[in-house]
Amino acid sequence: MDGQKAPLRLVIIGGVAAGASAAARARRLCESAQITIIERGQDISFANCGMPYYVGGEITDRAKLALHTPQSLGTLLNAQIFTQTEAIEINRERKIVIVKDLKTNIDREIPYDKLILSPGARPMKPPIPGINDSRIFVLRNLQDMDKIKGALANVQKVLVIGAGFIGLEMVEMLHKLRKEVTLVELMNQVLPQMDSEMAKAMEVELANKGIHLILGDGIAEFSPEPQQISAKLKS
Repeated sequence: MDGQKAPLRLVIIGGVAAGASAAARARRLCESAQITIIERGQDISFANCGMPYYVGGEITDRAKLALHTPQSLGTLLNAQIFTQTEAIEINRERKIVIVKDLKTNIDREIPYDKLILSPGARPMKPPIPGINDSRIFVLRNLQDMDKIKGALANVQKVLVIGAGFIGLEMVEMLHKLRKEVTLVELMNQVLPQMDSEMAKAMEVELANKGIHLILGDGIAEFSPEPQQISAKLKS
């Protein structure tokens, strides 16, 4: 109709925690907005911190890690959601996002009035010799989680690099699975963002559980062998 204002077109790049939350908040603020979420991965709005507990068997139903499917979230928020779709270019003059469907390799343009960037990040893999061996895993999404869970059936010794929250959760679950666990942290304490006295109490508990804890050191290189892969420390 003449004089009727067109709905706001909101495009959100990234559909996990922050992106999905932004979409939910936008819908509460504006019922008429046309909301589109672009997510490169297969899943949307999943519980990151629950992944180690699925690996360890405390969470037995994988579906419970997905707070929503693309279909259920799209229905709830009245939004268009594209998974396995990568934003490859932003044209600010034309106000369009060019995306690639990773299943078909077909590009398309999505126009926007407002754009929210919430792409997350890739796990940092420093340029350490041997780091690209298939037996070295990262844990960022549900597919990473599935690979780790599958690989654990055939190993007894496991090395965890990084004593942050997810690293410690993985150590807890690996210990529960009766694996022989070594934890390496470059800083001089676990949970470097926490108070040192609190961290010390946790370090004592880890040692009491039989975790081999190495602090203040990093990995110099990995040495792949047919039956195992070894890590050499910097010092």
